[in-house]
Amino acid sequence: MVLPSLRQLRSFLAAVETGSVTTAARSLGLTQPAISQQLRQLELTVGTRLLDRVGGKLLPTAAGQALLEPARRAQSAAEDAVSAMAAYRSGETGRVRLGTGATACIYLLPPVLEAARKRMPGLEIIVVIGNSEDVVQKVETGDLDIALVTLPVSISRSLSMTRLRSDPLMALLPAGMTPSTRTVTPAQIGQWPLILYEAGGTTRTIVDSWFRHAAVKARPIMELGSVEAIKVLVGSGLGAAILPGMAVQEPIGDTVTKPLHPALSRDLGVVLHKEKVRERGLRVFTEELDRLRHCQ
Repeated sequence: MVLPSLRQLRSFLAAVETGSVTTAARSLGLTQPAISQQLRQLELTVGTRLLDRVGGKLLPTAAGQALLEPARRAQSAAEDAVSAMAAYRSGETGRVRLGTGATACIYLLPPVLEAARKRMPGLEIIVVIGNSEDVVQKVETGDLDIALVTLPVSISRSLSMTRLRSDPLMALLPAGMTPSTRTVTPAQIGQWPLILYEAGGTTRTIVDSWFRHAAVKARPIMELGSVEAIKVLVGSGLGAAILPGMAVQEPIGDTVTKPLHPALSRDLGVVLHKEKVRERGLRVFTEELDRLRHCQ
C-alpha cells in the first residue's frame, strides 16, 4: 500500500486553508508548480479527486472534506514528534541502560548516578541487575548500552573493555570466631562454616581459585546470590564469608572484617559496544564512572 507523504498532506491542508495554490505555495516557501505536483501526487495516491475550483477558489470535494481531519492529525503528530526530539537534540534529555551486579549497584553506583543526574537532570538511567556474562551479552545485542562487570569476562571483537578499579576481597567473620592474626589465610577460614556467593559468578570463581591455589578445599554450607543476605547470616554467627571490600566498608554488628593473606581482589571493568553512538547521556555517565578510577 502506498501512503500519502506528510509533504503532500501539508500541501493539501495549505491549499484548503488559503483557497489558492499560489497562496499555499507562498505560505510554505515553495513554488506554485511544486505545490501543484504535490496535490496531483496526493490525488493519485488516494485514487480520487480532492479539490474543486469554484469561483476562482479551491474547495475540498466530499473526499477532500473527509481527508481534512486525518491530515491534520498526521501533521500534528509530526509536529509532536519534532517537539519530543527537541530535548534530545539539545542534549537535555537522554537514556542510559546499564547492566551490573547487585553489589556494585548498592555500594558503588549511587554517587555516580547522583552526579550524572545532577549534570543532566533529564537523563533516565535504567539499571538491570545480572551476572557479568549475561549483561555483557546484552551489551553485544544492543539490549543494554553499557555494563559494569567483574573481570575477567570474555568479550567479542565488537566490544571494548576498560578496567575501572580494583576491589579487595575481605573475610567477614562472626565476632566469636575472630582469629588473633591480623589477616586470614585460606587454611584458617577453610576450617569454619562458609557462606559464599553462589557458584557460577565471576567473584565466586575468584574465591574458589584462591582456595585451590592454597590446596584448601572449601566446603560452603550455604551459597547465596545476595551480599546483604550473606552479611545477615554471618552476623547471626552461622558462618564466615569472603565479600567485596566495598560491601563491608561500614561496621556490621557482631562481625569482624579482616584482610586476606595472600591478598585477594577482583577488578571491575566497563564494557561498551564499539559501534555504540556516544550520545550526551552516555558520555556524561561514563565520565562520572571514570572518576572512580582516580578515587581509589
